Amino acid sequence: MHSEAERLAVIREKVEAGEPLSFDDGVFLYSCRDVHTIGELANLVRERLNGNYTYYNINVHLNPTNVCVYRCVFCAFRADLRSPRGYVMSFQEIRERAAEAHERGATEIHIVGGLHHLKKFDWYVDVIRVVHEAAPELHIKAYTAVEIHWFRQLTGLSYEEILQILRDAGLGSLPGGGAEIFHPEIRERICEHKADAEEWFEVHRVAHSLGIRSNATMLYGHIERPEHRIDHLLRLRAVQDETGGFQTFIPLAFHPANTGLSHLRRPSGLMDLKTIAISRLMLHNFPHIKAYWVMLGIGTAQVAQSYGADDLDGTVVYEKIYHDAGAETPQELTVEEICRLIREAGRIPVERDTLYRRVVREGRRWVATEPVVAAG
Repeated sequence: MHSEAERLAVIREKVEAGEPLSFDDGVFLYSCRDVHTIGELANLVRERLNGNYTYYNINVHLNPTNVCVYRCVFCAFRADLRSPRGYVMSFQEIRERAAEAHERGATEIHIVGGLHHLKKFDWYVDVIRVVHEAAPELHIKAYTAVEIHWFRQLTGLSYEEILQILRDAGLGSLPGGGAEIFHPEIRERICEHKADAEEWFEVHRVAHSLGIRSNATMLYGHIERPEHRIDHLLRLRAVQDETGGFQTFIPLAFHPANTGLSHLRRPSGLMDLKTIAISRLMLHNFPHIKAYWVMLGIGTAQVAQSYGADDLDGTVVYEKIYHDAGAETPQELTVEEICRLIREAGRIPVERDTLYRRVVREGRRWVATEPVVAAG
């Protein structure tokens, strides 16, 4: 029986040698009380991959509708078809949001939303087309694997055909949402009717085969246990070994307000930092770990830059999904505020585009240059 210090020493040897951690290693790290050493090891991996840089982008969110056919127990955003809360944005409103993003100097628009019972696939394609026509320089990161799976049910088309149609309309990459927790023991209890883990991964495999990059997420701090989180991370790591198409992993802290799990407490700051650090250690083959300030809170996201994270996300305007679930963070941070937070954390701020190329600005004009190389 090894002591906690002895087990950490073995894990340190693996991390320093660049060896993958095991399932047992990951579960142990969640039980380990020495969060500072876990953070130190995660920081070693973070700096090995990304040096002293912390990335951010200027982005806008677009949630075209909150009407959704699914009833995920953790979701505060969705609405029934006839609910007074339900909404559907008009194409004119979408066009204006895209034009506003252009005026703000955004490089990315992030589009996710409900799966509306009465909207055909063409409507979702047109959302992308309208944005692309209104602001062609914006990178469109749109539709989770759950949405893509819904489009296949609507149309009978293959994932490849759907993704080609969306790319022709202006799609640039896929967000990582809809992953929640992959393990069926949990997934069946929190989102039983939507795409399962196998379908989620298949969408991303096909996207990667087409040269479409994507992100991945994990929703933690609800009814799952440490072994479910580690199982989730190891499944992601295996597919990344296979395709190499994931860019960023984003651990998402569960916000219980206004959900079917409102009796639960939200994860503590300690749990947030531990999850970010363990994610960095388990996902050695993911280039980036994001501390999404909207969900974590600004202070925790800032500290996370020393616990494995190398990205803060962006300026984020019009975010609805997590604010509907009780997030008390502001809707927006300015570039100046983001850079200040990064510098206070002892890091070098770098504006990136969606594909992690450095953004260089001249007045209102911007250009994405070469990928950033770690500073060491």
